[in-house]
Amino acid sequence: MKLKKHPLKIFLIGAAFMLALALPLTAQQAAPNGETTEMVEDAETRSLLDMIKAGGWAMWPLGLLSVATVGLAIYNGIALRTVNFIDEEVISEIENSITSGDFDAAREKCAENPGPVTNTVAHVIDETLRGEQVSPDSVEKAFEAASNKELTGPFVIVNYLSIIAAIAPMLGLLGTVSGMVKAFNSIAAQGMGRPELLADNISEALITTATGMSIGIPAMFFFFFFKNKYGKIVSEITLILGRFYGDIVRTGKN
Repeated sequence: MKLKKHPLKIFLIGAAFMLALALPLTAQQAAPNGETTEMVEDAETRSLLDMIKAGGWAMWPLGLLSVATVGLAIYNGIALRTVNFIDEEVISEIENSITSGDFDAAREKCAENPGPVTNTVAHVIDETLRGEQVSPDSVEKAFEAASNKELTGPFVIVNYLSIIAAIAPMLGLLGTVSGMVKAFNSIAAQGMGRPELLADNISEALITTATGMSIGIPAMFFFFFFKNKYGKIVSEITLILGRFYGDIVRTGKN
């Protein structure tokens, strides 16, 4: 079965999913005793957009990373399924054709059902069955080259999650440093006479740190989850290709 890749569509789905969750959310804040009714209402109606604005410039790239994390998680969840890599019925038909010596039929079946396994077998048939006698070494090298090419691609998409997991906390810390620099600049310029300016700068620092960690931790979790899942799929494919190797070598020598 052909593994279709639509990362842009999945990214858009992730964006829509995040937007659907974000719109109803508001930051509920309890007001201390003695505050006016207007201040209480302002605190209770502070939206997620207000929190993003309070976080400063770093919240925008962090927002993109959060959407990318959701999109990649959805994409890998759909793409990294055994059925997208292994079709037992097709594999059995190709094995029967190879063991009966009908390599043309096996090659045609592979072309009709593109995928990591079938693409690898088709490459091996094209590369090693041109001569009158099949060399086990040439078959092994052809399998190794083709399987590396076919199995590396899907893991690249998984690896993007590890990149996000590393970048997001660092970007959050950069926003923290930026907020603290602004806070100290406010103190240097105006002293402690306007605490609201200092509070805004410190709020920016804390929000970006929390956001970076909130993105990095799930991204790292999904990276290891899908990495282990894909490792199991690769192990199954390796066993199947090992069977094909033996079938091609035995049949090609006859």
